Amino acid sequence: MKALSALSTEVRQYLLVTGNYWAFTLTDGALRMLVVLHFHSLGYTPLQIAALFLFYEVFGVITNLVGGYLGARLGLNRTMNIGLGMQVLALLMLTVPAAWLTVPWVMAAQALSGIAKDLNKMSAKSSIKLLVPDSQQGTLYKWVAILTGSKNALKGVGFFLGGALLALLGFTMAILSMAAVLALVWVGSLLLLKKDLGKAKAKPKFRDMLSKSRAINILSAARLFLFGARDVWFVVALPVYLSTVFGWDFWLVGGFLAAWIIGYGIVQSFAPSITGKKRGHVPDGQAAFIWAIALAGLPALIALGLSAGWSAQLVLLGGLMLFGVLFAVNSSLHSYLIVSYAKEDGVSLDVGFYYMSNALGRLVGTLLSGWVFQAYGLEACLWVSSAFVLAAALISIALPRHGDTTQQPS
Repeated sequence: MKALSALSTEVRQYLLVTGNYWAFTLTDGALRMLVVLHFHSLGYTPLQIAALFLFYEVFGVITNLVGGYLGARLGLNRTMNIGLGMQVLALLMLTVPAAWLTVPWVMAAQALSGIAKDLNKMSAKSSIKLLVPDSQQGTLYKWVAILTGSKNALKGVGFFLGGALLALLGFTMAILSMAAVLALVWVGSLLLLKKDLGKAKAKPKFRDMLSKSRAINILSAARLFLFGARDVWFVVALPVYLSTVFGWDFWLVGGFLAAWIIGYGIVQSFAPSITGKKRGHVPDGQAAFIWAIALAGLPALIALGLSAGWSAQLVLLGGLMLFGVLFAVNSSLHSYLIVSYAKEDGVSLDVGFYYMSNALGRLVGTLLSGWVFQAYGLEACLWVSSAFVLAAALISIALPRHGDTTQQPS
C-alpha cells in the first residue's frame, strides 16, 4: 500500500484503468470459450457457433461510434463503469435455465457483451491520452503498447480459463463465478476511478461523432482493412480447417489459438522496442506503411505454399506464427497513433470513431471468413487477407510523418 500511495495520481489511475481492462478481458475471453464449447457439445456446427457472435460484432460498430460521444459528454469513468456493469448483466443472462438458452437469447447476451466490451476498450484507450503529457510521446507509446499487448495476452488466458471453469464447475456455475468476481471489480471501479476523466469541456454535439481530422479518418480506414485481413481467415476458416484437414480435436484447436493470442499479445507489449523506441524513434505514418507492406505478402505466400503441395502443417502453422508477430507490431503501431492523433478535449470522440472502424473490419472479416471459406476454401481467404493488408498499406501512405506540423481537416 505504501508503494501504491507513493505513485503519482496519473500512474495510480493508469493502473486502475489497466486492472479494469484486464478483469474485463479475462471474462470476455472465458465467455467466448464457454459459449463455443457448450454449444459445440450440443451439436452446433462451427458456422452456427460463429453466427452466435454476429450481434457481438455488429453492436461493436455502433457502440464505438456512440460510445465516444457518451464518453466525451459523461466522462470516461462513467462509460468504463457502464461497460463493466453491462458485462455482469450479460453473464447473468446466461445463467437462466437450460431451456431458455435459445439461439436468440444467447445472441442477445452476446450483443450486450459486445456493447460492454467496446465501451470498456474505448474508455481504457482514451484514458491513457489524458494521463500522459503530449511532450512524452515515447511514454505514451509504451503505455499504449503495454495495455494493448497485455489485453490480448489475457484474452488468450481467458480461453484457457473458460475451458477450465467449464470442466470444473459446469456452464452455469462457471458463468456465475465470473459474474461475481467482475461485480467486485465494478464496485471498486465505481469508488476509485477519477470522476469526470475525459469529460469534454465543451459539450459535444451528436454530429461530432464523425471525426473531422484527416489523419484519424485515414488511420481508421487503414485499421478497417488491417483487422478485416486478420479475421477473414482467423475467425472461422482457420479453426474449421485445423479441425477438418489436420484432424485436430476441439481442445487442441482451442488451445493452439489461445496460445497464438497470448504470443500475439506479448509481441504487442514489446512493439516499442521492435520499432526502435530504444533508439529514440517514435513511429509515424511512414512506419505504419512499412510494417503493413512487410505483412502484405505473407498470407499470399502461405496460399502459394499450400497450392504447391508443400507440408500444410509446416506452411500454415509456421506462416501463422510469423503473421502473428508482424500483425502484432502493426496493431500496436495503430493503437499508439490513434491515441497520439486524438484531441485531448473530447478524446473519446476520436478514439471511438477509430475503433468503430476496427469493429467494422472485424465484422466484414468474420462474414467473409465464413462465406469465402465455404465457397472457395482457405487459400481464397488468404488471398483476400493479402489484398486487405495491401489496401491498409496504401492508405497509410497518406498518414502524417514526422515534420508534419498540421493535420488538415477532411
